[in-house]
Amino acid sequence: MLILSQESVDQAVSLTDVMDAVELAYRLYDEEQFHMDARTHMSCDENTLLLMPCAASDSIGTKIVTVFPNNETHPVTQGLMLLTDRTTGEAKALLNGTYLTGLRTGALGGLAARYLSPRSASSLGLIGTGVQGFYQLLAISEVRPIEHIYLFNRTKERAATFKQEIQSRLPGHVNIHVADSPEQVTRHSDIIVTATTSETPVLPNERHMYNSKTIIAVGSFQPHMRELPDELFKQADCLFIDTLDAMQETGDVITPIKNQWIHKSQCIPFSSIVAGHVSVSASKDRPVIFKSTGMALFDVIAAQTIYEKAVRQGAGQTISL
Repeated sequence: MLILSQESVDQAVSLTDVMDAVELAYRLYDEEQFHMDARTHMSCDENTLLLMPCAASDSIGTKIVTVFPNNETHPVTQGLMLLTDRTTGEAKALLNGTYLTGLRTGALGGLAARYLSPRSASSLGLIGTGVQGFYQLLAISEVRPIEHIYLFNRTKERAATFKQEIQSRLPGHVNIHVADSPEQVTRHSDIIVTATTSETPVLPNERHMYNSKTIIAVGSFQPHMRELPDELFKQADCLFIDTLDAMQETGDVITPIKNQWIHKSQCIPFSSIVAGHVSVSASKDRPVIFKSTGMALFDVIAAQTIYEKAVRQGAGQTISL
């Protein structure tokens, strides 16, 4: 079995490789070329354990994820990914699931920006300066000519530290600003990313602020969690979702449907865009919203891509159990 740490993954693939893998996963989703059970949630106080199994292509994968929202000295989201052979059941690889989640969730945001945002979008806002937000910025900066980034975090000191961390990974011409409020982020950004575990909306509840903006929400994954405000949904023509399961999993889809701010028929699988069934028309007075809850199909295809490239390059450490 091949052990793939963060360093080994970096040796094997680029973020662009992971975006290509996630794009393939969307096509498999559209063609229904996969087997995937609903992920299992187990809550312990405010903390969550997730089990995410899926079979697709040549592999079966299971990701184990923990989400501890009050972590200060450890990542909020941590995990492991086990990749097994679909023919023999043999364990092929064990990957750093924390890093895999960051990469593939970043790739989801990057693809959303590639397909949904104006090609000229040059300003990017982020609410929530954790691991997920880090890879969102990297991926979106790969697909759009970003010149200004605006950061907001409930702990301003964390946002300042994050600024230093992300600055070293971005081109020198990108200007990064620590904002005083979500309103400031929203006002100045063409693309706005929310990457929090909040139970209440983190963006301003003011409809006029979202004209022509692209909103990418990746944080909420349970029915009691919400990042997006009421007025945003009331202004939108539709809501792009990464998986139909989002309509049962996240408050950012459940609540607007329940309150009739949007209808189920307005929830469109993002795979329909990737497969060419649906096109996006830009509007100066409407926002475009993408909501991701994630699914195991993304993980198994990304992990398989990483594994195959690692084997070819001799990355990782082989062990016997």
